[in-house]
Amino acid sequence: MSEHAPMPSDPEMTDAPREGAGAGDEAPPAEAAPAAPEPTFDDLQLPPALRRAVAALGFERPSPIQEQAIPSLLSGRDVIGVAQTGTGKTAAFGLPLLAAVDPALRSVQALVLAPTRELAMQVADAITSFASASEGLEVVAVYGGSPYHPQERALSRGAQVVVGTPGRVMDHMRRGSLRLDGIRYAVLDEADEMLRMGFAEDVEEILSHSPSTKQTALFSATMPPAIQKVAAEHMNDPVRVTVARQSSTVSSVTQRYAVVPFRHKAGALARVLAVSDAQAAIVFVRTRAAAEEVGAELITRGLVAATISGDVPQKEREKIVERLRDGSLQVLVATDVAARGLDVDRIGLVVNFDVPGEPEAYVHRIGRTGRAGRTGEALTFVAPHERRKLRAIEKTTRQTLEEMQIPSPLDVSRHRMRSLLASVPARAEAGRLDLYLTLVDEFLADSELDARQLAAVLGAMSVGDAGPQSAEEDEFRGASLKGGSDRDGGDRSSRGDRPSRGDRPGGAAPGRAEKGYTTYRIGVGHSHGAKPPAIVGTITGEGGLTGKDVGKIDIFGSFSLVQLRGTLDEEQLARVGRAKIAGRSLRISEDRGPRTGPRSSGDDPRARYDGKREHRGGGRPARFGRDDSSRPFRRGHHD
Repeated sequence: MSEHAPMPSDPEMTDAPREGAGAGDEAPPAEAAPAAPEPTFDDLQLPPALRRAVAALGFERPSPIQEQAIPSLLSGRDVIGVAQTGTGKTAAFGLPLLAAVDPALRSVQALVLAPTRELAMQVADAITSFASASEGLEVVAVYGGSPYHPQERALSRGAQVVVGTPGRVMDHMRRGSLRLDGIRYAVLDEADEMLRMGFAEDVEEILSHSPSTKQTALFSATMPPAIQKVAAEHMNDPVRVTVARQSSTVSSVTQRYAVVPFRHKAGALARVLAVSDAQAAIVFVRTRAAAEEVGAELITRGLVAATISGDVPQKEREKIVERLRDGSLQVLVATDVAARGLDVDRIGLVVNFDVPGEPEAYVHRIGRTGRAGRTGEALTFVAPHERRKLRAIEKTTRQTLEEMQIPSPLDVSRHRMRSLLASVPARAEAGRLDLYLTLVDEFLADSELDARQLAAVLGAMSVGDAGPQSAEEDEFRGASLKGGSDRDGGDRSSRGDRPSRGDRPGGAAPGRAEKGYTTYRIGVGHSHGAKPPAIVGTITGEGGLTGKDVGKIDIFGSFSLVQLRGTLDEEQLARVGRAKIAGRSLRISEDRGPRTGPRSSGDDPRARYDGKREHRGGGRPARFGRDDSSRPFRRGHHD
């Protein structure tokens, strides 16, 4: 609770612990005054541009940390926030930060330090979304593991807000691409984690190069002596705000989990959505890249889906949310940042495509459903090695999640057929069936099928069941949680391990086509920025195919292998071959196996494939759905 701001009149307005209240405090009178109305963002005196951005994002009421921290920060006070991840602290410091920045001044004015690359990216995305209504304001994220030059260009263009990890911020300071002598606002996010990771000296060095007159906000889950020392040395009479971690989930949401290896997640998700009766669903992923890839995959599978992340312009974001509200959009794929504040009553299902990094984030995610007196469902995909993450969620929420099996293709067909049959009476009553009765009579007169068999065939065709040749009956149904540590964050296939024979349906080596498919080689690969969504879209668009005709895709350094159902004729080959991805023609041809000898490009790992856990030498196949586009990735047609 703020030590300087006036205490709210209603103790139930926030879940923050009350400082100074002891067991001897007098109980309130039996007839207490009516509770004050819950505050809204209009009550926080945000500048008009920020208020418009908040409204566009769907934020209505501030969280406890926002309610307490924002007014103090807007007034120019330093603030210490003791809060867990998932309590809304990014907006608590991000909105006042933007209020302190002058968009007309093209120099760094605000710095946010975060302990990890992932958090830096998330915070930068969030602040960018808050700045959507502020013209001329630019946010840049700087972190290790990424090239310097793009970050240096963004800094040289006059970015006003820098979000970064201590190590990379120090690197830019040494290179002269980042100066901190003009910053007005500094934030230490997850300060205890930064110190635990050994960044104490870097943080001290960075802050020592900034003006002593700057405003500082420090947010930490705990307040060990080292954090208190930083606050004493670098903050001026700070206001302290403390909120309790959110650890409960609403009883109106049915919470379940399914054990799904990473390579099967896309297919499992499509089948879960196909059998769901929810009016609309949100699928949560960790990163922008994952959101785009999962959204593209759902679209190729025939679902009406859209993606929302920090990269989506504000006007487009508003249109997407409106489509979700009016029923013209079935599925929204979103990052945590992009979905903050989203309140749409129609959402009946939340799917965690990735296990949330923090249990509190899980609480916020599933809170998107089960609103306004409705019931909702939440399903979390758990990789076989993520048992500890699941147990952490159950411990935090004090609920046991029920395990479920992923629906089979047969389950999907059954669900679709039952839905189709349920609509038959209404269609029969509508009339105008004479044409169809005549055609059915003519067909039956010349066919060996009876009326019942014909109805069954028409039903199978209408729900997309092409019969056994589709090979869909072999798709993934379920796995089990494995023992041992999951410190690495999940099953190996989700961590970018190089593929072995066991990673592939049927144990196929790279380029070996499955029954009914032909492998084609195209002239774009990793080095050209090729991604499976672009490959699928180009081949289907130019070749007159559908997403179901595209099988496994292996992306190597300078080329890719694509499995297509059947074979392409000369005209299709010509059209697809002329198409371009990233400015390069696909030059498609049927694959004839590994290229070796004098004409070999040197990056065809199949020439050295020995069935072990690595491809020696050149390119490595890429995997569909990686969080980090720099890691390998593969798309399977049975995913």
